[in-house]
Amino acid sequence: MKKLTQICALVFLVLFASSCKNEKSLQSYLVDTSGKEGFYTGDLPVSSVLSAKADVSDDVKETIKSIKKINIAFLPKTEDNTATYETEKAKLKNIFKDNDEYKSLMVMKAQGMNVKVYYSGDTDAIDEVVAFGYGDKNGVGVARLLGENMNPAKVIEMMNSVKMDSGNLESFSAIFKGK
Repeated sequence: MKKLTQICALVFLVLFASSCKNEKSLQSYLVDTSGKEGFYTGDLPVSSVLSAKADVSDDVKETIKSIKKINIAFLPKTEDNTATYETEKAKLKNIFKDNDEYKSLMVMKAQGMNVKVYYSGDTDAIDEVVAFGYGDKNGVGVARLLGENMNPAKVIEMMNSVKMDSGNLESFSAIFKGK
């Protein structure tokens, strides 16, 4: 009987250990890059970056309220970090490759950057929007917009109805200039 218990415990341990995945997630990537040399990372409340114009609709105000925060991780490319840039770009590509959690929303090229936008959640109630971009001149980075039941049409309306606060933008851009 003791031997049977030991065998069962061993089988359980093997099954338990083999069920653990060692896949990278976007959340673990953001945590891993926090404080890492050369990276600019942070969590921003939406209110610190976006402010609604006084004449926006109640729908836009409601959409802004549905957005909780923005997570960013960015590695500017320099002559000294080409290998690190390629490694980080490969890590992010791997996170989104064959990932059932993130659905592709669009792909574009803008100002020398390749940008891919993903979302998670239902098409009428998005919980997360992720922009992953890289370019040989700029670097590699990811921005994640977290919210709750965001309506894609209302998010687009919001983006057309909000302005970036110039004071907040200047302090935000100073992060990327290393000030």
